[in-house]
Amino acid sequence: MAKKVAVIGAGASGLISLKCCVDEGLTPTCFERTDDIGGLWKFKENVEDGLACIYQSVITNTSKEMSCFSDFPMPEDFPNFLHNSKILEYFRIFVKKFDLLKYIQFQTTVLRVKKRPDFSSSGQWEVITESKGKEHSAVFDAVLVCNGHHFKPHLPLGSYPGIERFKGQYFHSREYKKPEGFDGKHILVIGIGNSAADIAVELSTKAAQVFISTRQGSWVISRISKHGYPLDMVLRTRFRSMLQNVLPRRVRTWMWERQMNRWFNHEYYGLEPQNKYLMKIPAVNDDLPSRILYGAIKVKSRVVELTETSAIFEDGTVEKDIDVIVFATGYTYSFPFLEDSLVKVEDNMVSLYKYMFPSHLEKSTLACIGLIQPQGSIFPTAEMQARWATRVFKGLCTLPSERTMMEDIIKRNKRRIDLFGNNLSQIFQTHYIDYLDELAAEIGAKPDLLSLLFRDPKLAVKVYFGPCSSYQYRLEGPGKWEGARSAILSQEKRLLKPLKTRALAPTFNFPVSFLLQILGLLAVALAFVFQLQWY
Repeated sequence: MAKKVAVIGAGASGLISLKCCVDEGLTPTCFERTDDIGGLWKFKENVEDGLACIYQSVITNTSKEMSCFSDFPMPEDFPNFLHNSKILEYFRIFVKKFDLLKYIQFQTTVLRVKKRPDFSSSGQWEVITESKGKEHSAVFDAVLVCNGHHFKPHLPLGSYPGIERFKGQYFHSREYKKPEGFDGKHILVIGIGNSAADIAVELSTKAAQVFISTRQGSWVISRISKHGYPLDMVLRTRFRSMLQNVLPRRVRTWMWERQMNRWFNHEYYGLEPQNKYLMKIPAVNDDLPSRILYGAIKVKSRVVELTETSAIFEDGTVEKDIDVIVFATGYTYSFPFLEDSLVKVEDNMVSLYKYMFPSHLEKSTLACIGLIQPQGSIFPTAEMQARWATRVFKGLCTLPSERTMMEDIIKRNKRRIDLFGNNLSQIFQTHYIDYLDELAAEIGAKPDLLSLLFRDPKLAVKVYFGPCSSYQYRLEGPGKWEGARSAILSQEKRLLKPLKTRALAPTFNFPVSFLLQILGLLAVALAFVFQLQWY
């Protein structure tokens, strides 16, 4: 009989986990607390505690070609960066295409997940849920935890002396929905991540003045790169990843800083990170520098004290008449339905093998999906995690010993701190392509570039120098998709399609495609030789 898998949550991670279960012949049941799919990407005006939510204007930071699931490209007429309503539309098309709705139980809350008495031999779990006021219990052979990590706000009020005296309004960014109602206000946004930048920019269209306070600064990048291409399609390539891995750290840091300052000089704008050598994920915002440039937003240092109406900053400056404070201070990780003995959260750290598996379980039948912050799109990352986890559940892939897994966890954590730092926002940060390749190698889906170079040189050039999109992990191995090659070669067509809304007279272009292909092949060959010298 097919093994039964409980999937907790019907957001992005839960939906792709359902498909991966079905692809592997497993029988999934998804428990979703709300009445709809989408999770974080389903905008709601009012959200109860324990649920993820977004503000109305949220747009993706990664482009559609880099964000789609590996065997299901987004519609070519979709814009390159998507409003949250478009992401939800993509999910609905995805669910319908693969007939996944029948596996989801809506308005069902998971209360507890606990081991069965014979877990050491069976690996089975008892999942207790609540629906319409009644509790239910069912037994599953495995569990995929897909509840996300954007539902429990981190609100460190103790770090802000005087907050109890402040007479204005203050709240966590999770509560922010839209800029209406903040007209003429003086607003302080604390934080410099994506949410902080978005909210500060949006509020500056209504407020009298917006201040944004940052402890350590941050790189800020635009979604748009050279010639108007999406930045992630330019940055996330195998060639760049190879350089990142083999070049000396000083050179990498210099290249990183140069890339980050290409748009504008962060030092001039008061945003330059305190620890420039760290490869932290930058904030993505197309408007923040211009709002700073014309004074709608002012960048301030760390808040050291609050009064009834003012904020005092680390550099000694004071801003008076503050009406509203928005704490864009991130989230803490929580698994309210799991015992601490299963997945323990300590100092906001979660000890998981490759950010997925608890290392101490007698049977590897529980995995966390999407609990990671890759330097790229979360959707293909969660998909690769789910592809590996379901094959582990099925017995087609095995995990190493507990000792080996713990050694990997410790080593990985030290490397993460060295590369990205140890702030709350960097707990699960990882290199994008390296991590995807690592998981793909576990299931035999990592592209064989050397073989590809001889079999299909045109494709090899695209795979190595072009965007590392999720289609690359469907070229071979389990789950091979016949449409993967075509999807890779036609990425630019889908990129340009939504931009071509004005017909232009045709222009003559000299035919250089053959020459470029020859040069590309030579470059691939040289890159392989260069790469082999480092191993």
